[in-house]
Amino acid sequence: MELSVDLAPHNQFHLYLANPVMVASGTFGYGTEYAGLIDVQRLGAIISKGTTLKPREGNPQPRLAETPCGLLNAIGLQNIGVEALIKEKAPIWASWRVPVIVNIAGDTITEYAQLASMLSGVAGIAGLEINISCPNVKAGGAEFGSSPKLAYQVVSAVRKKTKLPLLVKLTPNTSDIAQVAVACEEAGADGISIINTIKGMAIDIKKRRPLLGNITGGLSGPAIKPVALYMVYEVAGRVNIPVVGVGGISSTEDAIEFLMAGATAVQVGTANLSRPQAALEILEGLEEFMMKEGLSDISQIIGAAR
Repeated sequence: MELSVDLAPHNQFHLYLANPVMVASGTFGYGTEYAGLIDVQRLGAIISKGTTLKPREGNPQPRLAETPCGLLNAIGLQNIGVEALIKEKAPIWASWRVPVIVNIAGDTITEYAQLASMLSGVAGIAGLEINISCPNVKAGGAEFGSSPKLAYQVVSAVRKKTKLPLLVKLTPNTSDIAQVAVACEEAGADGISIINTIKGMAIDIKKRRPLLGNITGGLSGPAIKPVALYMVYEVAGRVNIPVVGVGGISSTEDAIEFLMAGATAVQVGTANLSRPQAALEILEGLEEFMMKEGLSDISQIIGAAR
């Protein structure tokens, strides 16, 4: 049974995954946090939490709020910074079989380019995911992902600084996500990750004020799956590079829907927080589905519903 996929078929280095089940940025830490709970080497790939030039403490508390079938988060890109990542995390990843892709975020285009330059050629880093979609930071973030022109500029600047495979994570908080995806492809992206969280909020009716310290947060979990699935379907029909489906995937059936919609791979996000083994359960379920359906190659599923 062939489960391997290539997320960067047009890149000289490619980005080969043993299977299409990845874990999403921000919900799996640096992978090391889960290594004692599950066999991370069985995953298709790990996306690190968002990394910035300098360490960030993130947004004020409270930063999480449960919603019906979902979660609002306003973490605000809390992270150790790129220098600590290179020194402390990359050497560990270099000894792993599973590829690790670093999610990068900046307040300016120059910062994105600088991050790419610093991470290029570092052992243990298989690729970059350019985060132009975070709704929980006041500068940069989703502003770049809501405009085809700005998205093109960011991706182009990063592409000039590295030959690493590049995924671009897009925001659903835009009028035409497919147009943004096309701009990213034209700028040199190797793949598109969609979607990031949907901007939302909650109110504490006893205190009569917003529940989150940041006022707004990003909605994730099963509640956003239909939106994410539609956007994957739409974008997969507009670009000629791999699409990675993200958003509300918590079961094997969810993952198969995204693959059939045209995704080459999927990322499991919020489900990791309540079920650390979720991604591996999805992988095992995918293998069982293929056996029952008499399928020998994952390519027989990808785009089957188109």
